[in-house]
Amino acid sequence: MLNSLKEAAENFCTHQIGASCEIKDAPTNKRTLIAYIDIQAQNGSSYRIYIAADNDFIQRVSKLFLEEDKSDEETLKDMTLETANLIIGSAKVIAEELGTPYTIGTPHFEKIGMFDFDYDECKVMHIDNDELIIAIKELNA
Repeated sequence: MLNSLKEAAENFCTHQIGASCEIKDAPTNKRTLIAYIDIQAQNGSSYRIYIAADNDFIQRVSKLFLEEDKSDEETLKDMTLETANLIIGSAKVIAEELGTPYTIGTPHFEKIGMFDFDYDECKVMHIDNDELIIAIKELNA
């Protein structure tokens, strides 16, 4: 599942933002905007997918979609939710093509702060110094 999310995030960086990204395995201690979407796999397992991005990454998204050079906090929260929707929705399509479909829930904004949640797997996308964290936690393990 992490592979389809990683591919979707790379596609988002490349095709939406227009920048290549470097992938790492561990998040830093940056202040991030954090959203999540719960998903249900076909086998009955449930997972929480976290999307956490630092202010500069989400500001890039806001500039792209809203043409705002300096967005307020509420707009950045909305852009975090939209980023989660776009990446996890794209990953859903990739997973369906691989024969591992799942359903996705509604995105929820969690908090602004350090990404300090328990997770099973994680990848971090870097565009220059900007950071996007994708993490998965099985809920019914």
